[in-house]
Amino acid sequence: MAQTLLMPKATAIWLVDNTALSFDQIAQFCKLHPLEVKAIADGEAAQGIKGLDPISTGQLSRDEIARAEANPNHKLKLSEPKVRVPESKRRGPRYTPVSKRQDRPNAILWLVRNHPELKDAQISRLVGTTKSTIEQIRERTHWNSANLAPMDPVTLGLCSQIDLDMEVEKASKGRPLPTAAELGATLQSAQDTERLTPSYEREEEKEKEIDADAVFRKLSSLRSAPKDEDDDQY
Repeated sequence: MAQTLLMPKATAIWLVDNTALSFDQIAQFCKLHPLEVKAIADGEAAQGIKGLDPISTGQLSRDEIARAEANPNHKLKLSEPKVRVPESKRRGPRYTPVSKRQDRPNAILWLVRNHPELKDAQISRLVGTTKSTIEQIRERTHWNSANLAPMDPVTLGLCSQIDLDMEVEKASKGRPLPTAAELGATLQSAQDTERLTPSYEREEEKEKEIDADAVFRKLSSLRSAPKDEDDDQY
């Protein structure tokens, strides 16, 4: 693992305040620009940052500082670390418990059908499978294709909902938005919309028609009532 300097700006502040190193030497060691180191020395930059002693952190020795102060052309070198941190191994496919491995083909089929935008590498990370298995399920050439049933990998416990949402969001970036034709809906022209009568107006017209009929029926009943009374008298 390549060594890197901890808190370079704080280290530069300490070197400016406690050593006779040149701005170029400090800039080279801390990976800063010489003008930035000069601004730190003038108090124009890095205000409020506390200096960090590289000797106490084991990243620089007093002898190395003394050699650099005696020779302006000497470049400071980081001290060898006392403890070696092993490099992290390359992350492989997600481990799937043996008890759940039989459910992976069903989960792959569910992902292929419900999220076709996912790439094979993303599906492999989610359920811990191989690209060849994914291709076989896509092409229906898997040995158990006839018995497969799509099942949500989150429900099966093969991945979390957060991981699934993250992969879907990554796959969806950069994809064009669906058109109106793809969604099955089209906008009507302005001429067609102007001819349409609002629904509430149509309801009011129906109510008027109904009320008018009721009024006429009531009037006809009132007219017929006196005639019936006259007939009874005779």
